Amino acid sequence: MSVDVIDRLQAMAATPGRVWMRGGHPVTYGDLLAETGRMANALAGLGLAKGDRLLVQLDKSEAVLSLYLACLRLGVVFLPVNPGYTIAETAHFLTDAEPALALVEDRRQQAIAERGAKAIGLGAFLDLVAAGQADFADPAHAPEDLAAILYTSGTTGRSKGVCLSRENLASNAEALVELWQFTEHDVLLHVLPVFHTHGLFVATNCVLFAGASMIFQRAFSPDAVLAALPEVTVMMGVPTFYSRLLADARLTPAVCARVRLFISGSAPLSPATHAEWRVRTGHTILERYGMTETNMITSNPYDGDRRAGTVGMPLPGVKVRITGPDGAVLPAGEAGSIEVMGPNVFVGYWRMPEQTAREFRDGWFVTGDLGAIDAEGYLSILGRAKDLVITGGLNVYPAEVEAALDDLPGVAASAVIGVAHPDFGEAVVACLIRSAGAELDEAEVRHTLRDRLAGFKIPKRVLVMAEFPRNAMGKVQKAELRKALAGLFGAN
Repeated sequence: MSVDVIDRLQAMAATPGRVWMRGGHPVTYGDLLAETGRMANALAGLGLAKGDRLLVQLDKSEAVLSLYLACLRLGVVFLPVNPGYTIAETAHFLTDAEPALALVEDRRQQAIAERGAKAIGLGAFLDLVAAGQADFADPAHAPEDLAAILYTSGTTGRSKGVCLSRENLASNAEALVELWQFTEHDVLLHVLPVFHTHGLFVATNCVLFAGASMIFQRAFSPDAVLAALPEVTVMMGVPTFYSRLLADARLTPAVCARVRLFISGSAPLSPATHAEWRVRTGHTILERYGMTETNMITSNPYDGDRRAGTVGMPLPGVKVRITGPDGAVLPAGEAGSIEVMGPNVFVGYWRMPEQTAREFRDGWFVTGDLGAIDAEGYLSILGRAKDLVITGGLNVYPAEVEAALDDLPGVAASAVIGVAHPDFGEAVVACLIRSAGAELDEAEVRHTLRDRLAGFKIPKRVLVMAEFPRNAMGKVQKAELRKALAGLFGAN
C-alpha cells in the first residue's frame, strides 16, 4: 500500500527549513503544512466536509497547489476546471458534479452564482485563510477515498468526470520518483497548467514525495524558462515548450548544464524535436505516456535508451497489453488497442456506471489509444482509435504518416486525419505547418512520401495551415480539423 500524499507532506514538514518552493520568499514544507491547515479550516468553516466536491476555477498560482493539498487533508474532492472555460462551458461541471462550493477568481463569482451555485471569490477566501488557524485535525482517510475529479476535454461527446482515488495519486507518485530518480536535492521547474494531471499531480507529487523543491512560474515564457534553467535539475514540459525553446538562440549546453532530466508528455514529441534537442543541449528528452484516467502509464528509461517515437515501458506496478478487436492479446510488433491495469487506474467515471463498465475488459482499462509494443518492450502510440483512418478497407495509423511528414524539410508540424470520401469511404488528409521561411508544395510532398509509405497511406490531399486547433496542453484537436474539412471531397 502506498504512502498517502498527506502523510508524505507531514513527514517532509518535520525537517526544519526544508524548502518546498524557491524564489524571492522561499516557502518551506513547514510553511506549506501550516498554509494547508489554514485552508482546510477555512473550507470547513464554509460548510465543506469529507466527500464534498470543491470546484476550483482559478488562474495558475501557488495557492492552487496549497488548495489541492488542503482538500486532501480535509477529504474534500478537488475538482479543477480550466480557467479559460467560459461560464457556459463551466455550467456543465456545476450541474454534473454538484459541487458544495465553487472557488473562482473574483471576476467570475457573480456569474457562477447566477448559475445557482454557491461561490466564493479567491480574494474573500484568502482573507478567511489569513485569519484562520494553522492547526488542523486531519480526519482518517482510506486509500480508496475519492481525491479528485478531473473532467476529460470533451472534444467528442459529453465531457466525463474522471474519479481518482488517494491510492491512484500516491502509487503513481511513488513509481515516478523511483523511476526518474528524484531526490531531495532536485529542483523542478514548474511551467505547466495546474488544472491537468501533468502539472497538478505528476509535477507536484513527485516534488513532494522526494522532499525536493520547485521554481514555480505562472505561465510558460521562453525568457523566464531560460533564466531559470541554470537553477534547476528537472523540467517537465509539453512538445510546444521544447520547440519554442529550440527557436531561441540562447538555448545552449551551458544554460542546461545543471539539468539532469527533461521530460515531455501530454502530446507526441516529434523525432525531429527529439534529435535537435540532443544536438543543441547535449540532453536526451525523456518521453512518457499517460492520460487523465490513469495518471502516468509508461516512460522511457532514466538509465538506458530513450527512443524517439516511443513512450517507453510500463511503470513499476503497471501492466500494459495490446489487444485485437476480439480482445485477444496480440504478439510483439502488432498494432492494436492499448489496455492498462494497475493501482494508477481511475475508480470510474462520475455518475456514469454504464460508461465505466464499457471501458473496462476483465479488469483492464481500454484506453482508446492504438499502439504496438516491440520485442524489447517499448510502446509506440499510433493514435486514438477514433482517429484511425480506414481508406478503401485498409487501416492507416496517423502517427506513422505524421512521422514520415515530420522528417521532411520545411515541415514544422503535421496532423493526419480521415475525411469522408465518396470512393474510399475515408481519405487520408495531411495538415501541415511550415517552418519559418520554408515553402511546401502539395505535389512534391506527396511524391516524396512514395519512397517512405505504401500507396494507400499517402495523403490524398496535403493542406498547409497557419496553425492547428489545440487544447490547453498543446494536443491537436483532430475532431475540429475533421469538422472543418468535412466537405473537402464533396462527401459528408
